[in-house]
Amino acid sequence: MVVSSPKGAAGEQWGDTWFGRDLVAALQERGQQARLVHHAAATSPARDQDDVVLVLRGLKAVVPRTTPGARTKWLLWVISHPDDVQEAEVEPYDAVFAASAHWSRAASLGRPVMPLLQATNPHRFRPDAAAPDTGASVLFVGSTRGQFRPIVRDAISCGASLSVFGVGWQDLIPQQCYQGQFLPNPDLPAAYAAAGVVLNDHWPDMAAQGFLSNRLFDAVACGARVVSDQAVGLAEVFGTGVRTYSSDNPVNDLRPLVSGDFRGHFPERADRLALAARIAADHSFLARVDVLIDVVREL
Repeated sequence: MVVSSPKGAAGEQWGDTWFGRDLVAALQERGQQARLVHHAAATSPARDQDDVVLVLRGLKAVVPRTTPGARTKWLLWVISHPDDVQEAEVEPYDAVFAASAHWSRAASLGRPVMPLLQATNPHRFRPDAAAPDTGASVLFVGSTRGQFRPIVRDAISCGASLSVFGVGWQDLIPQQCYQGQFLPNPDLPAAYAAAGVVLNDHWPDMAAQGFLSNRLFDAVACGARVVSDQAVGLAEVFGTGVRTYSSDNPVNDLRPLVSGDFRGHFPERADRLALAARIAADHSFLARVDVLIDVVREL
């Protein structure tokens, strides 16, 4: 399993690292021998000894290692930044997946692309990770990505009682909103389950191409109330369980959702728990692994 993140402490802050670890754990649960490899070792000679190399395509491309006599099968799973993926990149792979049903149908890459959405680990992200409504009133976890992310800006403009964890926010948001640079991944399930509302957003190209954020799956699996920017295919997966808003009119769209009065604005707890159970069953890493194993057996 190859991820775009670097090895060491820096990689611990990448979502790709934790996504890869959950996927490795699911493979092992299905009886497979699997391990995580960071980007720097993606094409080392050791890959010739692997039966299968699955590349999680995030920020960085990987050119499959082609060695005469090696029988390694190379799989590509595009989980983010679809606009960076071109036909020449996917051509050497034995199979290609993408975390978007829309992009899988629409991409012109000269070969079939199989839809394989992002996922959650229901062993960790579950409703009983914390008592509901005992944590942050409105929670956002994520770095600035070098910009004032619209959903954070809009929540502040709406007067939300906001708690933000992430790199780069110190000088952009009111001090009372800033909770620290890093919320450890093991603490995320409890933070989501306890929050009044969890905020989610997407890179513009990912929203337009239907690459639904991993945060959506994790937060919904915790039974959280979730507010997101709009993204292609979001309602097809989450129905009315995730509320969306337009940044063109945040006062009307977002303010009622982050005001602290949830009555009439979100599904009731029982409905959120039912949705959490469905996401855990249909969109777990185990469900994704079952698809991957079937494809590899066909290869």
